[in-house]
Amino acid sequence: MEINDGIVIIPTYNEKENIENICRAVFSLPKQFHILVIDDGSPDGTGSIVKNLQTEFSDRLFIIERAGKQGLGTAYITGFKWALENNYDYIFEMDADFSHNPNDLLKLHKACSEEGADLAIGSRYVSGVNVVNWPMGRVLMSYFASIYVRIVTGMKIADTTAGFKCYRKEVLQTIEMDKIRFKGYAFQIEMKYTTYKCGFTIKEVPIIFVNRVLGNSKMSGGIFGEALFGVIRLKWDSLFRKYPQKQK
Repeated sequence: MEINDGIVIIPTYNEKENIENICRAVFSLPKQFHILVIDDGSPDGTGSIVKNLQTEFSDRLFIIERAGKQGLGTAYITGFKWALENNYDYIFEMDADFSHNPNDLLKLHKACSEEGADLAIGSRYVSGVNVVNWPMGRVLMSYFASIYVRIVTGMKIADTTAGFKCYRKEVLQTIEMDKIRFKGYAFQIEMKYTTYKCGFTIKEVPIIFVNRVLGNSKMSGGIFGEALFGVIRLKWDSLFRKYPQKQK
């Protein structure tokens, strides 16, 4: 793996309990990933912790600080554009709270670099329901939301709301990122659907999702509402839109 082969984008808001540990876990992997933290003005000092860590990992750890909470989607779009400007081949999305196991970055990278995937998804549902420490109501809501999205969009993806992913840079170069409209968890659906409509190969890699131990969840009923109603709008709009296609 080249030095700047892959970068892991981690959006943060009040993750002081997790951010140093997640960075060290990623940097301890046998492949040398870089990390870009997008911090939305965390009042708990998350940004300061990252900047202190940069003295130790100056060539591998980067941060963009934004004023206030601007949404998950805009954080990732900001990170994607930065990663493309800096010529990374593989761009990852990952949470800061250890719900995504850093070791699984290796599996996602392999799916894209060796197994032909343009987008690799760390999937909770491709081999059963692999979720630990979630209340049953939330598991069911998430699982059936993915079924609903599959029915409406026609995507053959078991975990349509997953937020642990690896993109080959060609995907993000092709997608018209300024046309991505959703900011919450519907953003995850919109990115997958756009990737699908652009003709890219999507592969699901089974993972075990573990609910956070430290810090507070950012999930709310409104987020699921955006996803459920947004997907209808997404499908409707796609009927009148021409998507740029993967170059053969």
